[in-house]
Amino acid sequence: MIAKLRSFVGANLPLLAIGALVICALAALALFGRGSNDAPSRAQTNMAAEDSAATAPAPEAAEDLDELPATAKSEAVAWSQLDPSSAQAKNGAIPIASDKLGAAKPFVFRGSATDRARAEDCLSLVAIAEAGGGAADQRAVMQVVLNRVRHPAFANTVCGVVFEGSQRSTGCQFTFTCDGSLTRSYPAYLMNPARARAKEALGGYVDKTVGNATHYHADYVYPWWSPRLDKVAKVGPHLFLKWRGYWGTPQALSARYGGNEPDPAALRRLAAAVERPSMDEALLTEEGEAVKTVASVDEDAQAGNGPNSPAPGIHFVLVSQADNPAELVVRARRLCPGDRYCQVMGWSERSAIPDKLPLSDAARAALRFSFLPASDGSKEAVFFDCSLWDEPASGRCLPKART
Repeated sequence: MIAKLRSFVGANLPLLAIGALVICALAALALFGRGSNDAPSRAQTNMAAEDSAATAPAPEAAEDLDELPATAKSEAVAWSQLDPSSAQAKNGAIPIASDKLGAAKPFVFRGSATDRARAEDCLSLVAIAEAGGGAADQRAVMQVVLNRVRHPAFANTVCGVVFEGSQRSTGCQFTFTCDGSLTRSYPAYLMNPARARAKEALGGYVDKTVGNATHYHADYVYPWWSPRLDKVAKVGPHLFLKWRGYWGTPQALSARYGGNEPDPAALRRLAAAVERPSMDEALLTEEGEAVKTVASVDEDAQAGNGPNSPAPGIHFVLVSQADNPAELVVRARRLCPGDRYCQVMGWSERSAIPDKLPLSDAARAALRFSFLPASDGSKEAVFFDCSLWDEPASGRCLPKART
């Protein structure tokens, strides 16, 4: 039998080879046909990916984090530029962009028992201190904190986010960490529900009302950065916002939480030890006075070149982000009405005001306002720190690199 089979194969080898080629060709065609049948599905997937990319560009194509308004590095980000009634009217005129509300994923806690206890402490504290006792208000604030923990623009721990900026004299991200509220204590009937909600949030509860919002402020304040973000929700008296572009998408919440929570008691002590500016001091717009006046380096050379100015020299003043830029210019002009050399320089922190000239690198870096009156044919020169005053009508922005 085997001998006959070998004889048959030998006699018909060319024919069998051709048949094998035909079979291979048919098999390849069948595979190609199945691939073409699957092609529409893959094309749809690719189209969906392209649509997603168009809506949320890749991080490398997105705006630099340092260029975003109201990041964790910003100073005095919550100061209002308007009085309460005007702020409410201005905020009310801006519609809620509900179609831009993204969906945050459940928070995944990774850490030790100590980490969890600290995170619960900080999350419940910020909720009750910032939002009061309301359940909806507290959950909304907690969601913003957890969104920030997962956003590259902020600290990557719960307590780190809550106390972010509190080590600076201005720029606390959550007001209660720098306005004296850290000395308050809360009764158990308020604290226990807040802690229960913190446990739920750390266990994966998502407050869908604020989505992937990373910012909020009360409706009776109007920070300079508010109109530069999308308002996506309102819960109680608070408006919730997020950045535009990629950094305001759910995809941007990409940082992985890994525990290592800092000690909230230590963070409290650090915040309490910071010397903060007292707004009881003479702000330029309120008093029209200089905190300090130093002799101009050119004063002796310019003496007698014109009528005596009631205020020659260089005036160091206190300014606030709540100041109207136009009013600052008016007040500065009143300080420099004569012909002798005069200049006005403003800082938002009393501790940053220098004692003498020339200015140190640190004093230049902290400068917020500069005014030089028109003189000898030169035009008036006005400069503002545009991280505090967004695109003032008069004047220009101080250069970012001033050191």
